[in-house]
Amino acid sequence: MERENMVKSVSRALDIIHLISSNKDGLGVTEIANQIDINKSSVYRILSTLAQYGYIEQEEEKGRYKLGYKFLEISTNLLDSIDLRSEARPYLLELEEETNEVIHLVVFDQDEVVYIEKLEGNETLRMHSKVGKRAPVHCTSVGKAILAHLPTSVVLDIMERSGMPAHTDKTITDKEAFLRELIEVKKRGYALDLEENEFGIICIAAPIFNHLGKVTAAVSVSGPTIRMTDNRIEQLKACMIETGKNISTRLGNVSGIN
Repeated sequence: MERENMVKSVSRALDIIHLISSNKDGLGVTEIANQIDINKSSVYRILSTLAQYGYIEQEEEKGRYKLGYKFLEISTNLLDSIDLRSEARPYLLELEEETNEVIHLVVFDQDEVVYIEKLEGNETLRMHSKVGKRAPVHCTSVGKAILAHLPTSVVLDIMERSGMPAHTDKTITDKEAFLRELIEVKKRGYALDLEENEFGIICIAAPIFNHLGKVTAAVSVSGPTIRMTDNRIEQLKACMIETGKNISTRLGNVSGIN
């Protein structure tokens, strides 16, 4: 019986925390008691215990209760402990199973993208990419997916430092044309590499955002031109956008993409 009461007390405490978190102006003891059908003395005891540990704070003027800064400390620790590769992996495996193509996960670092995960798929495809390798941002779908969500001034600075060398005859090397491309990428939610980095290979990518709403990574599907037709791209785009959003959510981006 004692154990059951302990669990019930925890359940009530969590109900109170959830209720208070939904009211930015805070709540009084009577309001809480009325909304979750617990007597006021029990509500007060729970609130006092939560306040003692820093999870709840009481306003001096109105006496209303709000969330304490302990939650901010815990959420910061959680966000610091999140590992992109492990959080993204289930979604990468889903993409691999659905497409049978090469799947990439990259992060943005020092004006380039760095491959931190690669799944080979079941189809034969030789690519230059490998985990740990760097690639330019201007001619890769993952690079464009990231740049599209950075300020134009930042993009121009990157172009100035890195240049826009042609990797194939389809690489966009004109700054104005490239900026127009990024506007389209941001508008539609995904980016394409149409043989711009490697001959015979087409890639589609979606951005990934962290808990602050900043773009930090991207996920892509790559395949040969014979399989990555216009129809295939049309089929993949919604899936890619959804995958990017799902991974972003796992990273703490719960209030919407950027």
